[in-house]
Amino acid sequence: MDLLALTSMAVRPALADLAPLLPPVRFEAAGGVEVARRIRAGAPADLAVLAADALAALHAEGFTEEPRPLWDSSTVAAVAAGAPPAALDTVDDLRTLLTTARAVAHSTGPSGTALRALVDRLGLTDRVRLVQAPPGTPAGTLLTDGRADLAFQQHSELADLPGLRILGPLPGDTAITSTFAAAPLTGSPHRERARALVGLLASDAAAATARARGMHPHAPR
Repeated sequence: MDLLALTSMAVRPALADLAPLLPPVRFEAAGGVEVARRIRAGAPADLAVLAADALAALHAEGFTEEPRPLWDSSTVAAVAAGAPPAALDTVDDLRTLLTTARAVAHSTGPSGTALRALVDRLGLTDRVRLVQAPPGTPAGTLLTDGRADLAFQQHSELADLPGLRILGPLPGDTAITSTFAAAPLTGSPHRERARALVGLLASDAAAATARARGMHPHAPR
C-alpha cells in the first residue's frame, strides 16, 4: 500500500520531481493552513511536509513525531510578464515597489505572514494594500487575473506560473526565508515506513532536486 503524505503547496514541485526516486507514496498538496486543519481533524495519512512552524505546533499537540527540517526557501517578488522593468536591489527599491503597487498579493502560508510583518516593520502598513490569495492558490495568479500588480511567495510556487516575471529575493535584512520540515503522523499505521521516507527526503539526493526548485538544505540559524 502506498504511503500518503499531506504537503503544502510550496514543496509540491520538488516532491513531484522526487517521486520516481522514492518508495511508493502519494502526495496530496493543499494550503498549509488547510493541511494542518485536516491533520487535526484526523485525516488518514502517514506523514506531513509543511512549514517548520506549522509542524512544530502539530508536534506539540501530539499529532506528529519530532519534525525533521529539510529545506529552506526564499520568498521572491514577481510582477506580470508585461510590467515595466523594476529594480529590487536595495531596501529602498522594495519600499518603492510596495508603495507604488495598486495591490500586493501574498499567500496564506508562512511567506504571507512574514510579508505582513515586514510591511509593518517598514512602517508601510497604511500605504500598502495587501491582498491575500485564497488558500492553496498561488499569489501569482492574482497578477495574471489583474487583481494585483506585485506578488510575494515562495520561489517554488511562482517559478512555473506562466505570465510572470520574478524580480528576485528580497534585499538585505528584509529577506524572508521559510524552513520546511517533514514528520510521520502519530496516527499512521505505517510509521516505520514513514520515518524511512522522511530520511530519504533529508538525503543529499533529495537536496539536489530541491535546489533545482529554488530551495536549499536547511541551515540552522
